[in-house]
Amino acid sequence: MLVRCLEAEGVEYVFGIPGEENIHFVDALNGSGIRYVLVRHEQGASFMAEIYGRLTGRAGVCSATLGPGAINLLLGTADAMTNSTPLVALAAQGGLNRVHKESHQVIDLVAMFAPVTQWAAQVLIPEAVPEMVRKAFKTAVSERPGAVFLAVPEDIEAERCGLPLQPLPRDVVHADTPSPSQIARAAEVLATARRPVVLAGHGAARGRASEALVRFAERLNVPVATTFHGKGVFPDDHPNALGAVGFMRHDYSNFGFDTADVVICAGYEVQEFDPVKINPEGDKRILHLHRFPAEVDAHYAVTVGVEGDIGPTLDALADAAPRAFDDEGRTGARIRTLLAEELERGRGSEAFPMLPQRVVADVRAALGREDIVLADTGAGKMWMARLYPAYEPNTCLLSNGLSTMGFALPGAIAAKLARPERRVLAVMGDGAFLMNAQELETAVREGIPTTVLVLVDQEYGLITWKMELELGRHSHTRFTNPDFVTFAESFGARGHLITAPGELLPTLERALDDAAVSVIACPVDYAENLRLTDRLGALHGPF
Repeated sequence: MLVRCLEAEGVEYVFGIPGEENIHFVDALNGSGIRYVLVRHEQGASFMAEIYGRLTGRAGVCSATLGPGAINLLLGTADAMTNSTPLVALAAQGGLNRVHKESHQVIDLVAMFAPVTQWAAQVLIPEAVPEMVRKAFKTAVSERPGAVFLAVPEDIEAERCGLPLQPLPRDVVHADTPSPSQIARAAEVLATARRPVVLAGHGAARGRASEALVRFAERLNVPVATTFHGKGVFPDDHPNALGAVGFMRHDYSNFGFDTADVVICAGYEVQEFDPVKINPEGDKRILHLHRFPAEVDAHYAVTVGVEGDIGPTLDALADAAPRAFDDEGRTGARIRTLLAEELERGRGSEAFPMLPQRVVADVRAALGREDIVLADTGAGKMWMARLYPAYEPNTCLLSNGLSTMGFALPGAIAAKLARPERRVLAVMGDGAFLMNAQELETAVREGIPTTVLVLVDQEYGLITWKMELELGRHSHTRFTNPDFVTFAESFGARGHLITAPGELLPTLERALDDAAVSVIACPVDYAENLRLTDRLGALHGPF
């Protein structure tokens, strides 16, 4: 019954590891239309489900046994929740005859998952399965998508349904039209604005509002920045693009907000980055355009909130706005020039170990406009988020809610399943790579072409960077690595070691075009980190 309900929800993949307590569920998947992807760690399963959900807009599904298996699902489930991504996590549980007492491998899973999900529950009778599965998927893809958890006790799983049951039909959800009165109020704010700026978050990507965002920017001649999480929802080669905000220091893109008096936030969510970075005095007027109300924050005091589908909201606001604005081309053009110059300096560098700017330039050159790169958390993420030009939504994937390490390799496997026609690259530091490197075996066994670029500095580089900035010294961040080429080959993957800067781009191109699993180890010089923050600290606006 559970498998039939998942099929009715359109589930294509379940990522997981079976256990003694859910063997009936795993067995029932055989012969269904659902592909079970056996992983090597439940954490990898949860990241795969998250990225699948992020790219498709449908809830990704991960599965584990009780106790330690369920606990291992927790990280990716929390990551999905904080990244507003639809995910359904399923776990076995001890039988109802023993969950009330101290018992082998039994902990209160519902209580554990409740703080990091929109809904967490336990199936108490077989007849509840159709309703609970329907509620789980409906909740996961609600106005604010997120994670859901269901526990299935082993004795319930083994029972037969006492009634003839069928999966419940999926709801037909209609788009929400923005309130005309709220659009009018927002237009009144724009009528008195001098230098408005748009901040687009990942909610705009989820709402498929990219085209409306471009129309809005062009009709009103306003500059548009994105969050790290929203990269690509507004094309970085557009004349109104400001780049991405969210860096640890006052970056080029922030200068677009320094003189702004109105910030139009389209699909932005506070957990993507602290609004104090764009509204330090809390004095800017904010228009919040989203499917749900804004979070409360002293630096995000909403002047007007418009709830509804973001695309139609932007079109309606553009129609109601009294005029286009004259930015004189200064702010956006200057910011784009600075970003382009920094990337071009990197592209021409022959330093080795490679400069991170050169790595970003080569990754951009290797990938097409619609190809997908996942940038794992670490120093490499900061360089990718700042400098990597993205032109389409969901083509540069980062975790910026929970901002966890280790998601990019398992996430790349799911990305290739969700978008098989696109080339997919995981960019990871050596610290993040070894957190879930076992999933190389999953990719090889399942025949899923996956390319991983490992940035090698033998250090938790982002922490070193932060320590040096705050303390003037660092400690306890250095480690050693295996031979990554031999390591990859031991899994049946292909291993490549970059020994000169000119080798990276052709190696990336060959690996991405190859129907195989590849690991590329590239030494990187992160001395550039402090040079960057020093350089940014010396910049002064307005632009």
